[in-house]
Amino acid sequence: MSNTEDTKEVLTGLALLRAEFKVGQISKLPKPTKKQTEEVKADYKKGIRCQLCNAWHHPDVVHLDYVGHAALTNRLLDCDINWSWEPLAVGADGYPVIDKDGGMWIKLTVCGVSRLGYGDAQGKTGGDAMKERIGDAMRNAAMRFGAALDLWHKGDEPLNDTDDDDEKPKDKKPPAGQPPLKTIGENELKALNSLLDESGADKIAFCAAYKITSVNLLPLNMYAHACKKLNEKIRDLKGE
Repeated sequence: MSNTEDTKEVLTGLALLRAEFKVGQISKLPKPTKKQTEEVKADYKKGIRCQLCNAWHHPDVVHLDYVGHAALTNRLLDCDINWSWEPLAVGADGYPVIDKDGGMWIKLTVCGVSRLGYGDAQGKTGGDAMKERIGDAMRNAAMRFGAALDLWHKGDEPLNDTDDDDEKPKDKKPPAGQPPLKTIGENELKALNSLLDESGADKIAFCAAYKITSVNLLPLNMYAHACKKLNEKIRDLKGE
């Protein structure tokens, strides 16, 4: 008699790094706009003690799901006990190089594969700022391996989230027998990359939102929508 019992595939190595994180491993990160931050700084009583993240911030702050340093480190150890990270550049004093924007590039190596990541501490200083910078860079580099990629995508949902269904990006795959949609040209690509950099949007998440594999493959008829959403994000960052 054959054994018909279902067996669940056990993921290992880099495949395990792409596995979804459990609910208990996912934290909430408040992302206030510049205007919200300034309001609370000007009047402390305009803030609240948040029940989601336990931080004091503006009541209308949006929260993003993210995986913290400890949960990510645990996953990396499960994938490769010998994983490592190192700063991409070291100064004459032997310390990691911090760029003019207060950020640091690192190289994360897992299962013999290395990928780059960038982290900053949002203008903070001191030892805690350095730990935050490292944690941010590790999460950014791990995302290049696919770790918590679904959460990074959710974090950029405003790029394609609107109350007007007619404005939402649709699956623009042409019907069989029709020519493929025209993609953006060199000038549009240059302008789009500029907006992506200014807004701080992650390009991988952006491509996932528009169902493309590269920014330069954005259909021309979706270009206006993408620019509109990126400009809105930039205005939010500036508190306008």
